[in-house]
Amino acid sequence: MFWWIVISLFFTQTGNSQQVASTSDYRFLKEVSLLPSKLKLEGDSIKFSLKGSIPVESVLIPRNPRLNLIFKATSSGIDLGEISLTKTVSSLTYEKKFSLKYESWMEGATLELNFFQGNKKTDVPFESRNLAKGVIAPQLMVRLGEVYPDEAIPQVGLYILTGEKDSEMEQREEFSFLFNVGTATLKPGTENAAVLKRIEEFLKRNPNVVDVKITGIQSPESAEEKNSQLGSNRAKSIGQNLISRFPEISESKITYESRWKTWFDFRILLGEYRGISTQRKDELYAVLLNDEPYPAQSARLKKVPGFSQASSDLFPKLRSVKVEITSRPLVGLDMEQTIKLREALSKPEMGNTLSFGEWALAAEASQSLEEKALIYSKMTELFRSPLPYNNMAVVRMRQAQRTLDQGSKEVLWEEAERLLEQAFRIASNPYALHNQGQILALKGEHWEAYKKLSEASGMTKKEEFIKSNELLRGALDILRGDYKLATLRFDFKITDPKDLFNKGLAYYMVGDYAMATVAFEESVIQGRSFGYGYYGLAMIAMQTGQGEIAAIHLKNAIDANKKLKEKAYLDPVFEELSKLPYFFDSFSN
Repeated sequence: MFWWIVISLFFTQTGNSQQVASTSDYRFLKEVSLLPSKLKLEGDSIKFSLKGSIPVESVLIPRNPRLNLIFKATSSGIDLGEISLTKTVSSLTYEKKFSLKYESWMEGATLELNFFQGNKKTDVPFESRNLAKGVIAPQLMVRLGEVYPDEAIPQVGLYILTGEKDSEMEQREEFSFLFNVGTATLKPGTENAAVLKRIEEFLKRNPNVVDVKITGIQSPESAEEKNSQLGSNRAKSIGQNLISRFPEISESKITYESRWKTWFDFRILLGEYRGISTQRKDELYAVLLNDEPYPAQSARLKKVPGFSQASSDLFPKLRSVKVEITSRPLVGLDMEQTIKLREALSKPEMGNTLSFGEWALAAEASQSLEEKALIYSKMTELFRSPLPYNNMAVVRMRQAQRTLDQGSKEVLWEEAERLLEQAFRIASNPYALHNQGQILALKGEHWEAYKKLSEASGMTKKEEFIKSNELLRGALDILRGDYKLATLRFDFKITDPKDLFNKGLAYYMVGDYAMATVAFEESVIQGRSFGYGYYGLAMIAMQTGQGEIAAIHLKNAIDANKKLKEKAYLDPVFEELSKLPYFFDSFSN
């Protein structure tokens, strides 16, 4: 109930004892204009102009008048110097423009105008007026992976996963099912049963299915040619059969194709065929490779001696479906491999009997950063590959996330940077560049970080990599002031509340409050304890004149994340709310 009383006070109260004195209380600093009325960060600077007049009539005539402007905080400040006065008939006028490079202490600083008169040497102002408090800078709330006390540790760095090493990790095998002529029903018998058994054994060894390509084929004979959908129907039949038999295979992993009225598959089988002489095969190849239309090739092939024998032997094999499965082995090692791994780590004199892929899988499966570090460190001794160097660097980056001691953090970052440089020297790769960019972003070197990420962006088409790289680039775009470009960077399906908040912030900065609201709400849904999504919704409510709604969102933000309490107190966006008596005390638990 107290909360609603406080909100009600906001809409009925016009002032309180904590407010700065009204302009009627000033004698010489009554006519002051600050443009904009609230300080705002644009790019890396705060720009504003000051304009006003000091009366010089009757009893108000000042002696030795001087004006001085300062911007000060508890621990720091800057003297903006004396402001020149121009005398007119009835007043002293002044006007000056300022541009200040933003520094972190300015977040809660006060812009104070001081008026002096009388003794020229006095440093005690006759009158002072606070013109503005704090700086509107929502773009600085963008999250780059920094760690703050009492918040969940953000995940940083990209491992090169075992799946990236196709030649060593991905296994690809082709299987062929046979059908009776003119039908889409699987041919019964031991031949097709043996194919299913081979697929079962393959999936036991490689259960992480990447994709399945199923191609329905029709042989070039009249009984097969009359139904153009026969190959497609065969492919769909096999697809459903595999899904029902093997839980590792899902519909989403399958790509269907079919071929009709083509000599392509016949030409492939002909290469291994030994039923006719080499001379006759060459004659057939001459027709098959002449790029004539299918009917013309068919007519010419029938005139070649030996075609009748070849078609009789090979056409039954073309009433088929080809299945190509790409899959990876189970992450981790079996018992025997694990024993070998332990021996290689603890008894180096015994040598190494594990493959690169087995070492990589062991590191990937480990849940311990310390164990990952041991494995990747050993891999750098055994193999010349960017993978262990890059991944060892990611381990150091994530260990740095787990310490609040800045000195220890910087030591870990430095080691990670050395490892990434070595990874890139061995083989140019986008992962090393991305991770270098992430470290630079955490160190506050935003432009250098942006250049690394931009260089990495064109080096791979891996969807997950592109997504991670673009989301970080989008966050840096916000800091760079390129808000429109930032909105384009976030055009992915996002579930991380941090990235959703950044997306909302980009739209907020371009004034698209509808899209910003959607993103901030999704951030709340994905992580209520994060708090920043509520804060974004509160900013939008203030911009759209909904003070009561803003207060509710702000309370939710502070309840979720205590760090946001101080931020809200200093944020000029909520200046009107902050003037409520005991407003922030009502958030205390």
